[in-house]
Amino acid sequence: MDCHMPVMDRLEATKLIRSMGDKARDIPIIALTANALTGDKEKCLKSGMDDFISKPVGVSRLKESLYRHLSKQLVSNENRLKDPA
Repeated sequence: MDCHMPVMDRLEATKLIRSMGDKARDIPIIALTANALTGDKEKCLKSGMDDFISKPVGVSRLKESLYRHLSKQLVSNENRLKDPA
């Protein structure tokens, strides 16, 4: 999620995505920003984002974050398939 979008801010967009139902709640949202001001990370995480990366974004940092969050999602989906109750 780019933290400087022209129409809707990052916090509002994240809350809207999270309100779209069960599947939308599982989508990993990672904040990408050039501004790493005090409190920005906490605001993003509190709005429902899963991670916060400040620019410049290194490939290894982005890869690690994506892998971590997608792995959680895969484990969660596997657990649901084993116990569909």
